[in-house]
Amino acid sequence: MKSIPFLRSSAAILLWLGCACLSRAQTDEIQVYDAEIAAPGVFNLTWHNNYTFSGSDTPSFPGAVVPDKSLNGVTEWAYGVAPWFEAGLYFPLYSLTGDNGVLYNGFKLRALFVSPDAAKRDVFYGVNFEFSDNTAHWNQRRYTSEIRPIIGTHVGRFDFIFNPIVDNSYTGFSNLEFVPATRVAMKVSDTYKVALEEYDDFGRVSHFLPQAKQSHQLYSVLDIHTAWLDLEGGLGFGLTSASDHRVFKLILMKDL
Repeated sequence: MKSIPFLRSSAAILLWLGCACLSRAQTDEIQVYDAEIAAPGVFNLTWHNNYTFSGSDTPSFPGAVVPDKSLNGVTEWAYGVAPWFEAGLYFPLYSLTGDNGVLYNGFKLRALFVSPDAAKRDVFYGVNFEFSDNTAHWNQRRYTSEIRPIIGTHVGRFDFIFNPIVDNSYTGFSNLEFVPATRVAMKVSDTYKVALEEYDDFGRVSHFLPQAKQSHQLYSVLDIHTAWLDLEGGLGFGLTSASDHRVFKLILMKDL
């Protein structure tokens, strides 16, 4: 019975969204969602940062942040509303570049609905909705959103997780962009996990980009869990010529 509010809320938001996406901008968050959320009444702070050591030196649209040698990040504030619902605010989104210094990129609101106690389930699921207010150098569209289903399973020491994400810029259903993320992790101890993650951009759902123009990145990741802080660090490698070649990500997480 606990899943009923989750299903009703998710369906309502899906019906309300029903629109679409444009070209993908720089990203502030490189993470596969595992359906774990803050306990009811608990605040959580997550700090995302990623630095592109070697990437494209051409902006994805006129005036956009150039990926090469840029640091992009965001502070994520979350609150556990119910065992199946976490609300979040991403603020501020920012970039640090050699040409433009520190840039403010906007903010995002998040609503994450999950199967309760995902870490204890053999099979878990959820869906995340993000609503973005973007500055002109971050995205060509002022308002965009993300729909991120979460599907996963725990098998012994291993986690298999898939986020079949679609990005939405409210320009028609055919322009939704398919940008899935996948994670396979192995628990080494109560403190450490190692993982492989892949982040892809296939382009519009109505017409995928040619393979040479698709973005595919593979990350080797180390998770460290301690009593006072969780850390996730990873090094990404581009698998196609359209991908940024070397990117480092660092995520710090703490319940407040």
